[in-house]
Amino acid sequence: MSEKDLAKLCATLSPVMAEPTYVYCSFSDSVLPSGLLALCTVREREGLTAIVERDDAQRLGLPYTYDARLITLSVHSSLEAVGFIAIVSRELAAAGIPCNTIAGYYHDHILVPVDRVEEAMTVLRKIAATSCDCP
Repeated sequence: MSEKDLAKLCATLSPVMAEPTYVYCSFSDSVLPSGLLALCTVREREGLTAIVERDDAQRLGLPYTYDARLITLSVHSSLEAVGFIAIVSRELAAAGIPCNTIAGYYHDHILVPVDRVEEAMTVLRKIAATSCDCP
């Protein structure tokens, strides 16, 4: 069952880092190249944004930006939970770490710069350890 309680979400966020490096690509024709699997896509007025593994983007010769690692917050968070991502992003921002979030059906996911991922994991573990400080 999905969790809405902010203190429980913080206490059990259980961050897990994925192995691949992900990047952002943009396709003005809103079409993914054949054989390219995307972690996530967003349809925008300017075209299709796709988050893909960097190795795939390089293999296909695609322009890309933002080398990032994916961290999944393993707690089954409700899509109606209020403030969870605000706490996560606030704490990462306080450490000077940018993050881009994706809400999935079961979990929230964040993408952080490759060179800051270990620091981000430390911040996330601290949130869980001090969850009694959540509002």
